[in-house]
Formats: sequence, structure tokens, C-alpha cells
Amino acid sequence: MARPISDDSLDALTPDLARVEHEDLSARIAEADRLYHQEDAPEITDAEYDALRRRLETIEARFPDLAGTGAASASVGAKPSEKFAKVRHPVPMLSLGNAFADEEVAEFVARVRRFLNWPEAEALAFTAEPKIDGLSLALRYEDGRLVTAATRGDGEVGEDVTANARTVSDIPQVLAGDDVPPICEVRGEVYLSHADFAAINARQEAAGKPLFANPRNAAAGSLRQLDPEITRSRPLKFFAYAWGEVVPAFEGTQHGVLARFASWGLPVNDRTRLCADAAAMVAHYRSIEAERADLGYDIDGVVYKVDDLALQRRLGFVSRSPRWALAHKFAAQKALTVVEDIEINVGRTGSLNPLAKLRPVTVGGVVVSNATLHNEGYVQGVGADGEPIRDGRDIRIGDTVVVQRAGDVIPKVMDVVLDKRPADSKPFAFPTECPACNSRAVREINPRTGKPDAVRRCTGGLICPAQGVERLKHFVSRNGFDLEGFGQTYIEVLFEAGLVRQPADLFRLDFEPLKAAIVARREALSAERRAEGAPAPKKPAKKKGDDEDKAIKNLLASVEERRTLPLNRFLFALGIPDIGESTAKALAKRFPDMAALMEGVDAARRDQAGPDWLAFSSLPRIGPTTRDRLLEFGYPREAGEADAGEGEGEDAEAQPQGRVRLSAPQRASLLAHFGDAEAVAAGIARAAAERPGDAYRHFADDGEIGPVATDSLIAFFSEPHNDAAVRALLAEVRTEPMAAPARATAFAGKTVVFTGTLERMTRSEAKATAERLGAKVSGSVSAKTDLVVAGPGAGSKLKDAEKHGVEVISEEAWLARVADA
Repeated sequence: MARPISDDSLDALTPDLARVEHEDLSARIAEADRLYHQEDAPEITDAEYDALRRRLETIEARFPDLAGTGAASASVGAKPSEKFAKVRHPVPMLSLGNAFADEEVAEFVARVRRFLNWPEAEALAFTAEPKIDGLSLALRYEDGRLVTAATRGDGEVGEDVTANARTVSDIPQVLAGDDVPPICEVRGEVYLSHADFAAINARQEAAGKPLFANPRNAAAGSLRQLDPEITRSRPLKFFAYAWGEVVPAFEGTQHGVLARFASWGLPVNDRTRLCADAAAMVAHYRSIEAERADLGYDIDGVVYKVDDLALQRRLGFVSRSPRWALAHKFAAQKALTVVEDIEINVGRTGSLNPLAKLRPVTVGGVVVSNATLHNEGYVQGVGADGEPIRDGRDIRIGDTVVVQRAGDVIPKVMDVVLDKRPADSKPFAFPTECPACNSRAVREINPRTGKPDAVRRCTGGLICPAQGVERLKHFVSRNGFDLEGFGQTYIEVLFEAGLVRQPADLFRLDFEPLKAAIVARREALSAERRAEGAPAPKKPAKKKGDDEDKAIKNLLASVEERRTLPLNRFLFALGIPDIGESTAKALAKRFPDMAALMEGVDAARRDQAGPDWLAFSSLPRIGPTTRDRLLEFGYPREAGEADAGEGEGEDAEAQPQGRVRLSAPQRASLLAHFGDAEAVAAGIARAAAERPGDAYRHFADDGEIGPVATDSLIAFFSEPHNDAAVRALLAEVRTEPMAAPARATAFAGKTVVFTGTLERMTRSEAKATAERLGAKVSGSVSAKTDLVVAGPGAGSKLKDAEKHGVEVISEEAWLARVADA
């Protein structure tokens, strides 16, 4: 996980506020991915993109329930362009976690050692190599001959650019040597040198054509040409640094494989070094940073990788990146500019989101003109908990502010320069009415905390046009139903015309009303232009009308193509708060169709916990482990059982059966809330009677779903208009099961629980191994559990397994089954 960027930025966040910012970041990252990977026309720099990702990861580290709930949490790249044939990667092309500070490198090494339970005294080597700023490319060789070249795409499916890759002189058509595997997918980066980039731009300028913004854009645009001869005319280069599918699999070390690559005729970077520890890794980073200007090609950091391939396999992956690798990025820059205005945008969940309109300022070659201000408190300089942020300095229109491009959400207003504040400036007055529908905008009381919600929301609901339009835009988006052609403008036209108010309406559109709405919008725009003094447009030719008819027919055809959709895509498209792509996939793995899922949610609603259980679960210092043991065994009144040295971090199953040992702070928390020992015991009894039932826990105890998403599902389907809208949509379309993973194992779809002490692997490693093999790891045992792996000291979970007749095996038996999988 990324280290928090600044304490101020986190202090300003409550869970609700974090959810809103997480949603905004996810949308911005998804759009940046599309522009970068699909259009080769990024509007933000790599540093800005890294900062968006970093802020997302910072929020997810502080609020783990948000992990995997946004469109970007586990995304890689963007959907491949329709201009090229598609290639499915046998092994997904993932991205890397990022670091920006030296201490994060040490944290990375320590994290790897903890996961592996690797002693400090035992050597652990890493490779360190320059991170090339180019376009990722996968080269598939069969019997040593190049057969396919594909871009990253969305990480799962890329674009077939084989013909173009064959024109790159650095890429061998046939690998040399007699030790080349029968199947070998080599991965690396296509790039342009600074000299070649300058020469290409000089030719572009001489021909009166647009100039490329930077070498990366030029390299990407050159490789993704429909005409291979254009690619041939541009001197692209290639560095190999990784691999995908290899049969038989590589053994040994990372640096050993790179040496084999070089012997086969593949170019590898000669600045890759083997490092013994974090200090050596950072030292090489500094060395490369000092050489950066003289390399002759663009790099944006250094990549560290665990050298031992067997350890890489043990470490595995988390979300969109490997645990065994880290990108140490170069530092970003800051600049001063002026806040010219503050606008309020209404999100699809009704949140009022302030946006700073900045006097355009160039930071490292990129023009920055907007900055997210998060929420009301952030503008006022007060955190959600009432504590000051930025030392209490508010943000006003006319203020000179410090803008930073990386290290936090980008663009980020870091601070206010009070010496430059205009004398007549006034604090910004946050609206109490929705700017889209004039409904009241309120900060509701959170029933769990009793405090005002950090986010001000419109109370207009479905009558608010901003919410309706934004929900529909999300529904038709690439990661939702992917209705090709239905962009922002068309959705606004159809909404204003009253043709589309809910998703089902899109599947009821007819040609003539759709055409009439589009024509009416065009004529209205023409009238506005004429009113502003613009010349009247010429009467459209018949051919233009034919083209318009064809475009409308294409829109309707794209709708027809989406009458069947995988369940996970359907779920994500609904725009349910806290149900991002990863959570939607988790739900789709557990339910065959939407009807079954809705029945499960309804059952979970009936099995929700009562207010006494919720209040008990939110007590300070009483975490889930202690809470559950108190509910099972009651309050230990004997003072001799208190142990000030124990706390929530202790494994409850290592405690003696039937006893609860509380630390002094835990006991004090209970007494402060309830009053005395008798009241504590009574409160625990009430909470125990209101525990959530099995149907609720089936969702909430699932590590890939969790209680936040569960509560969100229940709230969504408890609203009659939401339930009706989904049922109306299901009358027009049908869901199908999510595509199964390419590799099936004996553990695929199974629910596994680990309990007791694991002696040959850490709990994290065990969980990662099970998930890699397609299993779901749960924290509790029920009748739906398939397997319990029990080590010494197993307690209540082992008893639950016996009660439900669940198979129980030892750690040794588990490892044997994994080896056979």
C-alpha cells in the first residue's frame, strides 16, 4: 500500500467523504486510461496520472472497504481500439505499484519480507532497472519465431499490431540460441530516442502537420498505425524486461532471464543492476536520476523486482499489480496560480463537489486549469472531525494558491499564500440548494456515528436532472453497458427530450423520436449561434442527412447488441454506491443471475444487525475479534483477567476457550459507554440478540464484498424506484454468467477458511495462494464453506466446521493439494 501523502489530506476525510473522492478519482483515472492507451492523446502527464493513482491507493489504505469498489481500483490500461483485431493475453498484463519517497522503498522490502516470513539476517536480492516511458508491447514467439505482437489494451485484451512490430529493427523475427522455449511471450517497451523524436517533429513541421507532444505519444502513435509503412518510417526502439506465458516456465532469477533475453538477440537495458538491500536500490535510483538527462530516451523512474522467480510466484499479485515489484517514480513539481472561480458540480449520487477554476499555469510542460476541492470543509480549512487543515486557511476566489502535480490528487491545491490574498476577498459561501434542481442540499446525520455526514447532497433524487443524467452516462460508459456512440451529448439530448429517464428507456428507443430529438437539439444550437451573430449555416445536403440517418441506425444497433450482458457488467452499470468493478465481479462469481442476487440481497436485508449490535461494533478499541468473543462468552468481570499488555492485534483463537482477556483501554471503553459492569453485561446481551444473520453475513463476511458494499446493496434495492427500474431493465435485457477464468483448478469457486497458526506460510500468503487458484477466502465458517485449513490452536472456527460437516485438513495437506493444482 502507498504511504499516506499528507496527514492533512487524510484528516479531512471521513468514510463518506472518502467514498465520494474515491468515486471521483476512479472516473478521472478511467478517462485518463482511455485517452492514454486508446487515443494516444493524454491530457495529463504520467506524473499527474501517478498522483491520481497514488491518492486512490492512499484512500484505500486508510479505508480498506473502498478497495476494489471503483472503476479504477483494479483496472489496467484501457479497452483496445476497434481499429485493430483483438488479442487476449494468456497472462494478464498488469501495472505496478508506485513509490515516490526513499522510505517507501524500505517499506516495500520490509513488506516483502513480512509476507514471506523471510528473516532479516537472510539475503534477499532485488533487480533495479530504468522505467522506460513508452508503450507496453507483448511479443509472442513460438519455436523461436515471432507470431504475434499486441499492446497492453485493458490488461486482458490488447490490439494486434504484429505487422507494425515486424518493422521495428530492435525486435528480432527469430530468436537466436538453442535454449529458446517452445512458447515464449516477451514483454517490454517500445520507445523513441530524443534525437529521433526531434527529427520526426522536424518532418511534421516541414509538412505542415501537427507536432507530437512528447516521445511517448509519438512512439504510441507510430506503433498503432493502420499502415505498417508509416511505422517503418519512424525509428522505433524496444527494450525487453519481462515475460508472460512461457512453456516450460522460467526458473532461476530475474537477472538470469534478462541475460537469456540478451543471448537470444533481444535488447535489454544495460543499466539494470542487482541490489542486496533497500539502500543499494535507492543508491542505484540516485545514480540513474543523475544520468537521466544524458540517457537519450525518456524514463520516469526505476523499477525494483524480487530477483528470485520462485519467491515472485509465492508473492503473487494484489489487485492490479504484483507484490514483488515496485516503481520508484521521480519527483514532481509545484507552481503558483490564482483561483478565478469555484464551481459546484452535482455527482450522480447527489454529492455537491466543489471545483477550483484556476488561472492556467504550466507545470513541467502541462497546463493545469482545474483542481478538485473535495468538499465544503476542505474549502473552509476545517476537517470533518472539526480539526483544522492547512492550519485553518480557507480557500477563496482570488486567492493565490500552491498547486502540486504529484504526490496527491492532481491538480491539488496544497496551500494558500495569505500575503497575496486580495483585501476585499470573502469566504466562499457553500450553497445550501442544489445548483441543478434547486432542491435542498444537506449534510445528513450518519446514524452509525451520530455526526453530520461530510458530504453535502442534493435531496432531489430522481427529480434532479444532474443525478439522472450522470447515472445514465455511467450506465452507457465503457465499463458499464458500453453502448457505442452514446456519449455525454446524446445522453443529455435524450434526457432533455424526455425520451430517456431510466436505463430501460434506452432499449425502447425508436428511430423517428430519436432523430427528432437530435434534429431539435441541432436546430436549437444553430438558433443560439445566430442570436450571437454567427452566420446561418448552409442548408445540409442530402448526403449529410443520409449520414445522420446512418449514425442513428448505428446507435440503435449498438443498443440491440447489448441485450445480453455478463452479470458483473450489468451490476456495475447500475451505479450502485460502493459497487465497483471488482465488487461486481465478486458478486457475479457467487450468483448465477440478477434474480438470484436480488433474492439474496432481500434475505440479507431481513438478516441485518440491529442498532445495539451496530453501536457495540463501533465502540473505540473494540475490534471485530474482541467483539465476537465478548458476544460469545460475555463480559469478564474479574479484574484479574484484565491484561494491559493485550489488545486487538492478538489472535483470538490463541486465547483459552471460553475466556475473553481485555486490555485496560478496552475495559475502560466498555465502562465509559455503558456505565458499570452490570450495564456492560446487559448491553452485550442486547447486542448478541441483534447479531446479523447468516444471509447478511454471506455477503458481509465475504472478503471481496464486505459490510459497506452489503449495506449499499440493501439500501439501493430497498428503494422502490430502484427496484422497479432494475426490473424494468431486466424486462428488456438478460444477464449471463461472468466469463470463467481461463485456467480452472480444483479450488475454483470453492470457499476456504484458514484458522489457527500456520507454520509454513503466513496468513497473507495462504490467502493470496487460494485466490490465485480461484478460491474465495472467508473469515467465518458456514454451511456454504467448502474447506477449512486448520493449524495448531484452531478454536471456534474448527468447532463451526464440525457442526456444519465441512472438510477440515492440515496445513501440510493444503500445501500438497496446492502443489497438485
